[in-house]
Amino acid sequence: MFTVYAIKSRIKNYIYVGMTQYLDERLLRRNSGHERTTKPYLPFKLIYTEELPTRVAARKREKYFKSGVGKEFLKSLL
Repeated sequence: MFTVYAIKSRIKNYIYVGMTQYLDERLLRRNSGHERTTKPYLPFKLIYTEELPTRVAARKREKYFKSGVGKEFLKSLL
């Protein structure tokens, strides 16, 4: 199973969308500053997850959430 996830910076107006097979490990890496793309926006809180059966399906859903319509959906959850 693959998980598509969205995290929001607690201090800045920034939402990051990604996918992984190991959500807990990925969130730990994001919040500990090991990832260059998200380091300036620490700390994060998890705002959305969705499990999908294949990598292809997860990548398609991730791309949706990175689009304008997908970002608006994520903002509506806040």
